Amino acid sequence: MLNRTADNVARATPEPLAKKIRGISDKGLAWLFISPTILLLLAINIFPLFWAIYLSFTNYRANRPNEVVKNLGLANYQRILGDHDIWIAMQTTAHFVFWTILLQTVIGFTLAWLIDRKFRGHAFWTTIILVPMMLSPAVVGNFWRFLYEPQIGLFSYVISFVTGIPPTNVQMLSNVELAPWAIIIVDTWMWTPYVMLICLAGLRSIPEYIYEAAEVDRASNWRQFWSITLPMALPFIMLAVLFRGIENFKMFDMVNL
Repeated sequence: MLNRTADNVARATPEPLAKKIRGISDKGLAWLFISPTILLLLAINIFPLFWAIYLSFTNYRANRPNEVVKNLGLANYQRILGDHDIWIAMQTTAHFVFWTILLQTVIGFTLAWLIDRKFRGHAFWTTIILVPMMLSPAVVGNFWRFLYEPQIGLFSYVISFVTGIPPTNVQMLSNVELAPWAIIIVDTWMWTPYVMLICLAGLRSIPEYIYEAAEVDRASNWRQFWSITLPMALPFIMLAVLFRGIENFKMFDMVNL
């Protein structure tokens, strides 16, 4: 009687999922679970990319959707690469990306290294440093445009105090040579905290026993920094450089404001 009841319970118990999909390997099962995400990614990102590449070889215009689309071959690319203004824009963009990444990486890593020392009040200062990153580009753009104002802007008076140039002559936004640096300063001020967070995560992922072993070997603080801290934090630094490089190459909102 007891055995018969156990058999009935066993037959009533649902068959495990693994037995239902018997014959599928672990790798195949993993692909089965991630396939919806991959299909969604292909539909949202990959397809528009290849569609845009196809349209670049035609005369298609978004403001003329009813116009007959014709294949132009490489004519569009020849026209762009032969335009002198395009090369000036690319040079300006490269200049902007280089200096913003350099400044944000150096300042961000330095701030992360200082905060990692866990001095008194480091949590408070970490919060203060993160404030610029929390603001919207519209707020940051208008805030710095006010600071750059020659008549009443604080930045103009600081430059005047240091160099002796009258504040009205400090035209940060209208001067062709100074305007790129004005945008570099704003972007560095806003996004250095982002780089700092990534570098701080890298610094705090370094095991303490490595530093303890270095101290046993009587390695100086400078030696520990160059042999332990910097090499082990380098992947995080490169990740921050990659993210900021991608964002800065397509930045538009700050310049427009």
